[in-house]
Amino acid sequence: MGFFYFLGRKKFYLHFLIAIVLAIVLLWAVLMSLDVFTRHGDVYIIPDFKGKTVQQLLTDNYDEFFDLQVIDSIYDRRNEKGTIIIQNPLPGAKVKQGRNVYLTIVAETPEIVLMPNLKNLSLRQALVTLEASDLPVGRLNYVRYFARNAVVDQLVNNEPIEPDTEIAKGTPIILEIGRGRSEAKVPLPLLIAMTPAQSKRTLHFASLNLGREYYLDGNDQEHARVYKTKPEALTKDMLKLGQKVDVWYRSEEQFDFKAYLKQFKQDTVAIDMDMKQFRIEESDTIVDLVENE
Repeated sequence: MGFFYFLGRKKFYLHFLIAIVLAIVLLWAVLMSLDVFTRHGDVYIIPDFKGKTVQQLLTDNYDEFFDLQVIDSIYDRRNEKGTIIIQNPLPGAKVKQGRNVYLTIVAETPEIVLMPNLKNLSLRQALVTLEASDLPVGRLNYVRYFARNAVVDQLVNNEPIEPDTEIAKGTPIILEIGRGRSEAKVPLPLLIAMTPAQSKRTLHFASLNLGREYYLDGNDQEHARVYKTKPEALTKDMLKLGQKVDVWYRSEEQFDFKAYLKQFKQDTVAIDMDMKQFRIEESDTIVDLVENE
């Protein structure tokens, strides 16, 4: 009886209404405080910081919107020292104010590594070993030596360098390579649409050297791709070991390399078919000669 009696009192409904109103007010206050704390709807787009220094970002007051943190530095001869080379999040990302932006800058001085021992390794082994040590190949010098494509000596600035010598990363290494007992020749790999770094690497693995480089659309190495070569791409002529190959570049932003490369691939298939037909006809000729004898 007491419970139902209490439900019939006006004071119960008054207190119940007050409780509902207080709950709504508290919920609204919590939601509003969360919006302020999380800056709901307050979104910023990360700019592209590449090529700028941290001091420039501070001068432009980017530290008021983002928490800029330098986490690493790497040596890169292609970029100005102290400039930003990598950022995370990437440009264009939408973030809240105060978001951590992690930056990697170009080191003032290169790291030091120990020169590996490349002597008597094969050319391929030597190239892979140098890549692991961040030491680029300057050029391949082929010399008289009985083992073809074996490393005879390693040099810096035309002077021999001993294994375990301290050397700065990025120092070009000259490799003296054995020519072998016979005068071997190699085909020219297809370099079309490759980047400058890819083309140089491909030539070295093919026992060839990079010659002169020409940038037809300005010195834009980031978007440069191989447009033509000398000797010409798909040439049937074989090249001497260590021969230089001149390369012309165009910007992939100004030239349709996809269609261009597709045509080269079609020509490659046609050449392969011609070679197969030549081998068949040559084989038939040999058979005819044997039968006639």
